[in-house]
Order: sequence, then C-alpha cells, then structure tokens
Amino acid sequence: MTGQAVQVWWARRDDGHPGLLALLDPVERARYEATVAPADKERFLLGCALSRLALGELLGVSPADVPLRRVCPRCGGPHGKVALAVPPESAYADVDFSVTHSGDVIGVAVCRGASVGLDVEEYAAGLDVDTAATGALTPTELTALYARPPAERHSAFLRTWTRKEAVLKALGVGLRLPLRELEVSAPQAPPAVLAWPDRLAPRPEAALADMVVDGVHPASVAVVGARTVRIDRRDASAAVAAYTGGA
Repeated sequence: MTGQAVQVWWARRDDGHPGLLALLDPVERARYEATVAPADKERFLLGCALSRLALGELLGVSPADVPLRRVCPRCGGPHGKVALAVPPESAYADVDFSVTHSGDVIGVAVCRGASVGLDVEEYAAGLDVDTAATGALTPTELTALYARPPAERHSAFLRTWTRKEAVLKALGVGLRLPLRELEVSAPQAPPAVLAWPDRLAPRPEAALADMVVDGVHPASVAVVGARTVRIDRRDASAAVAAYTGGA
C-alpha cells in the first residue's frame, strides 16, 4: 500500500483511570490540578496519556519515558502545541503527532516524515449550523452546504469543519489562520484542499482522509508534505485500561 502512514489512536473519556496520572510530567500535573471542570480534566489526562502510549510504542520505550514539551511560539510559555522533545540528530526527530478531543472522544495521530493534524467533532444536536457556517466557511463552501437538504446540513458542516481544522493543525497555526481563508472539497467529494489563504506562501502539499468515530462523530486527518495518506486505525481503550502506572 502507498501513501503517508499515519497511526490514529482513539479512546473515550470513560476509559480514564487514576493510574494514568503517573504519566503526567510536573507541568502537565499542574495544569491538570488547575483545571476545574471534571470533564476537561479527564480529557486532558487522556490526551496526555494517549500521546505517550502511542509514541512509546513507536519509540520502543515505556510510555512514562516519552519526553514531551510545550512551548508557546508567542510568549515562550509551557502551553503551546505539544511536541516530542528529542534533539535534531535523533532518529525520531521526524516524528510528528496531533491530539484532539470533543465530547467523550479523544484521539492522537502519529506519523513520521511529515506534519500531521487530527480533528474530531462530537455530533451535538444543539449546534447552530447557520451561525457556525457563516463564520467558518468560504462563499463556495456555504453555497455547497445550503444546496443540501436541511436534514443533511448538520453532518455536512461538521465534515467540512474537521477537514479544515485538521489542515490548520498540521500547519501548526491552529485558528490563528481563519477557517474562512481555507477552502476544502464538498463533504460528499473526496477530501482535498481546493484553495489556500493568500497569506500562505508557498502553498504546501497536503493530503486528507476522513473517518467516523463510534459510528457518528466525524473526524479528519491532514498530512502536510504528502500526496496521499494511509490510516492505521487503533482503538486505544484496551491499552489505556492496561496501563497501571507501574503498579
């Protein structure tokens, strides 16, 4: 099989357990303790744990020994995009990964030799599609959305959103680059970037792939620096349950 290989690991919020706390470094533990909402604490813990479980398998080390770092590109604080903390000469310096969560779903995508972005969106019945679409979609995307029957617009918008978010995450810019300046293919078409923001030069090469988690939640993977992508999908619930923190 051809294409950029990407492992995508999925877990659920109720997979979490106290043994995972052993995987947090001091910075992460402080952030975990400072988080007030229980659901947010659980998602953060699982995101950290799942990252180390996935990367530990790739590096051939214990999850607890996987070095991660967060450095904000604007202020230098420890709250930027998480990355693998290895020296440039390391055999694993080309490893990139992306963490996402929405509702009860947490995911991590890992690849080598390219930049990866992963996004999942909970299929929430209360979403105001009209308001969200106006702020996130290009005119062409809006036209395609409203050409669909009203009953299909919720899922169509979420599919478009996950594709765009995954691309921005792979670029490492998050929402600092407005979603309305990036155009992707219509939900029913094969995933692809159709138009890049004018400020982004040169235009990167990017590959996209779509997924559905638990039969209802749309998710997308973007790889910048590849023409096609090949997904190795993993259900991480068993691996998370098996980790006991050395007990």
